[in-house]
Amino acid sequence: MSIYLSAAHKSSGKTIVSLGLCAAFKQQSFSVQTFKKGPDYIDSIWLSQASGNPCYNLDFYNMSNAEITTLYQHQSQHSDITIIEGNKGLYDGISPKGGDANADLAKLLNVGVILVIDTSGITRGIAPLLNGYQAFDTKVNIIGVILNKVAGSRHQSKLIQAVEYYSDIPVLGAVRRSAELVIDERHLGLVPANEMAKSQIFIDTAAKHISEQVDLNKIITSKASKRLSKKLKPPLQKGITVAVAKDRAFGFYYPDDLDKFAALGVEIKYFDTFKASRLPKCDGLFIGGGFPEMHLPALSANRTLLKDIKTQIQNGLATYAECAGLMYLTNSIDKYPMARVIDATTYTTRKPVGRGYVKLEPTSKHPWHGMPKLIYAHEFHYSKLSNIHPNTHYGFKVLRGVGVDNKFDGIIQHNLLASYTHLRNVVGNAWVVQFVDFIKRSKNKS
Repeated sequence: MSIYLSAAHKSSGKTIVSLGLCAAFKQQSFSVQTFKKGPDYIDSIWLSQASGNPCYNLDFYNMSNAEITTLYQHQSQHSDITIIEGNKGLYDGISPKGGDANADLAKLLNVGVILVIDTSGITRGIAPLLNGYQAFDTKVNIIGVILNKVAGSRHQSKLIQAVEYYSDIPVLGAVRRSAELVIDERHLGLVPANEMAKSQIFIDTAAKHISEQVDLNKIITSKASKRLSKKLKPPLQKGITVAVAKDRAFGFYYPDDLDKFAALGVEIKYFDTFKASRLPKCDGLFIGGGFPEMHLPALSANRTLLKDIKTQIQNGLATYAECAGLMYLTNSIDKYPMARVIDATTYTTRKPVGRGYVKLEPTSKHPWHGMPKLIYAHEFHYSKLSNIHPNTHYGFKVLRGVGVDNKFDGIIQHNLLASYTHLRNVVGNAWVVQFVDFIKRSKNKS
């Protein structure tokens, strides 16, 4: 059984409903697999925790239709229930003519859509809204609506009467407005679950609300999509170990990127930047995205790890760092000393510096082999670099986006590539394969 949760607009409460459904179904001993449309990390971390399984991203910008379908079918084949959480509204996307919206993804995967509607301030007006969404593209299978942020019983009654009188879309539930269903937000959206000590308590609370106010049986009996089975390719590499920073400061990783390391026979060793005194024994280092700016005193205080990272990179350790990882490797973040590998300083900003999709062109200095001519990826950062050493070399020319300085991204130093851009291992940019190959070449030279 597969469902696609979408809405009329962003901030309708899709994530809260998704978390509640995941946890509620899990409590009933169902195996739940989740997906998130677009390049989102934060919602994916929450969905992973709620379902107990990694959440995979489906993104028209850097994935082909065939690639999206294959990933979806493979990762959902052993689950009882598959939940895809959309981004923004059902028909929202980059192109005004469509083709990359939630509706298009639902049609591509043949999954029925449940609309989560923020009912704040509306009653009878919900009927033309639903009818309009249904009529706009009749190929989209809208299988139900969940009324969200309902003010009370009287409000709920008026909404249900209007939907049932004017529409043939089933009402699957009505979720009352509650202070218990609010996740703290920050500049890039919800606070990640890996930063919240009480995240599981919140998920369990959401599950309780959803179980009591949404008809789970109606959802279970809704139309399911077909799934195809695909076998994983056997490992191609042996004897390579990559250390990966994973804790409350660094947690933005695509699970299928990590799966690709495993498929290549690479052993991943996770380490905590707050607790580890040195890196685990490894052939390569990967420091992904996150929010180091929220933990500066503690990160800066772990001088032994910072010193070890600097020493190992200077000694030639093959390293890849994205966004937060880039910041961590500079001289300082907001004057808190960091690893001092990259001769630049980081300062945070109140407004976004780079936010959205990017297009890059590798430069002749890029250290990895086999890079595509154009790279489609994304960036989300509320920080900038200053006092960059004038002799700094870059691996990418920025054609769309901001990167380090609106012109370039991907700082190169020793065997390090550090970028504000978040890469995704897809057919058009097999960066994991290229990085592992670079690790092997670096290891053979040492």
